[in-house]
Amino acid sequence: MEDVNNLLNSGEVPNLFANDEKAEICEKMRSIDRQKDRSLQTDGSAVALFNLFVERARQQLHVVVTMSPIGNNFRNRLRKFPSLVNCCTIDWFEVNLILNTQPFSISINLKHDF
Repeated sequence: MEDVNNLLNSGEVPNLFANDEKAEICEKMRSIDRQKDRSLQTDGSAVALFNLFVERARQQLHVVVTMSPIGNNFRNRLRKFPSLVNCCTIDWFEVNLILNTQPFSISINLKHDF
């Protein structure tokens, strides 16, 4: 949940990529950066290229997180990870949550007295 919180807040997960993976990403982003108009290009530094990668990823990334709002777990998660509220659109679905979260059985006894 911490990684999802960071992803929602800043667009990246800290220390997700090793240094060699980051260098490879920067090289690929350099070729993409050179294809842009000269006035829109970055300065070519590794930090600027990686920020370009993060920005492009943020524009194309959609995250769906589902959890039950029943009980204290939901409230505790929202307190620990504020990006779940601040950086999200929350859809409250009209569903009978008790039926979806707990097993149930129904016994019907039908008598016909004609």
